[in-house]
Amino acid sequence: MIKQSINFIGNRKIALAFSGLLMIIAIGSLAVRGLQMGIDFTGGTLIEVGYQQSVDLTALRKTLDDSGFADATVQNFGTTKDVLIRLKVEKDVSSADLSAKVLEAINKTTAEPASIRRVEFVGPQVGEDLAEDGFLALLYSTIGILVYVAWRFEWKFSVGAVIATFHDVIVTLGLFSVLGLEFDLTVLAAILALIGYSLNDTIVVYDRIRENFRTLRSISTEEIMNISVNVTLSRTIMTSFTVFLVLLALFFLGGEVIHNFAIALLFGVVFGTYSSIFIASPMALILGISPADLMIPVKENSELDQMP
Repeated sequence: MIKQSINFIGNRKIALAFSGLLMIIAIGSLAVRGLQMGIDFTGGTLIEVGYQQSVDLTALRKTLDDSGFADATVQNFGTTKDVLIRLKVEKDVSSADLSAKVLEAINKTTAEPASIRRVEFVGPQVGEDLAEDGFLALLYSTIGILVYVAWRFEWKFSVGAVIATFHDVIVTLGLFSVLGLEFDLTVLAAILALIGYSLNDTIVVYDRIRENFRTLRSISTEEIMNISVNVTLSRTIMTSFTVFLVLLALFFLGGEVIHNFAIALLFGVVFGTYSSIFIASPMALILGISPADLMIPVKENSELDQMP
């Protein structure tokens, strides 16, 4: 019989208490502070400007503030010579006029003038539609997970998988709320990717639990789950570590455009792996899963059918 080495399921109360604390902090921050939505969702104008030499962002922000653009978000875009300026929607001002005013303002205090690389405008209605469609995508994907896992395994496993996935999404969103990081379409894409990653990790553990439920019948359900998690642990660590290395490369080398995307997935992969072990399986156990739920039904008169 396979020996368990780490008592993951036995420590479920500590893990669930820790996760509960994280969820309270995340939900509290989301309720009080909310998410700092990017112009993809709120609408606004994005202006990319370029310099021949590196530019001081602090001085640039002060210049824009003094010129009446106090709500401007300024950040480097790829290199220290390229700057991305995000502005909220202004009524009765076209993006062309706005970009001209911004360019005039930032060139007043710099010895070397900047040049505009691109100007993009997102209307508030488009941003509102994107936000609605994005969060509907999160809802539909969660419902899909519930149906798929219930069909493939058992409804108790399905609820455990959904709770684990919900935990990962809320904690990751809470991170963005607490740190005040911008939430845009790339981050939403990262959240959707996180749902798939977390579910895949959970399915691997559930598959081994189902297999061991049918072969290890002389031990308790908790012991079977512990054995299953330990057997899949090396695969889980190697997969997560490989993905983590790729995301680290994106974080440090991918540029400003996908910086928040990489942060969401880096954080999400860690908690996706954690939840597959400490949330998904313990929740199924709390709901009363047992080997009897996954036994292959024996057909009546099957012995008679095999007789000559």
